[in-house]
Amino acid sequence: MTAATISETPLPAHSQIAQRTAGADFADCYTFADPLPQGNAMETYMIVMGRTPGWMNFLMSVRNQAVRLVGLKHLGSMQLKLQAQGSKPAASYALGDRAGIFSLCYLSAPEVILCDDDKHLRVEVSVCKHQHNGQPVVSVSTVVHNHNALGRAYMAIVGPVHRLIVPKMLRQSLHAARTAHQ
Repeated sequence: MTAATISETPLPAHSQIAQRTAGADFADCYTFADPLPQGNAMETYMIVMGRTPGWMNFLMSVRNQAVRLVGLKHLGSMQLKLQAQGSKPAASYALGDRAGIFSLCYLSAPEVILCDDDKHLRVEVSVCKHQHNGQPVVSVSTVVHNHNALGRAYMAIVGPVHRLIVPKMLRQSLHAARTAHQ
């Protein structure tokens, strides 16, 4: 897998997120070469999400304004502050802490799962570091469980868009992260 390749793949079978798919209404996974092979999953999450493209933050802003009309949470910006910008270091995160728009609900060196639970759905995002053909890779997976008709309607709109924008966002974030570390 080259540094610029992002492939849609099955969720890693050994991952914690794969164990959370029972009854899921949506799941996807994108795998790419590990930009930080010596780091843990939280450090990788922080360097990737710390470089979220501006257009993605704009889309989240539009989403936040639109969902207020039906009583859903305003999630804020996707982008994390990088440590150089005053965020806390990856090692200081604990279960329940907020990291961007999500809260930390599982934490180990090879995998971190962040989640948000609202009245319409529960979304979980995993960053799982593992090997593929002897090479270090990262799989970013999303699993969604709808709670009600509002969740199903929301995902009918967001699901197809998610599959279009996540690979593009990851590609741009990874490029920015690699450029910053050169």
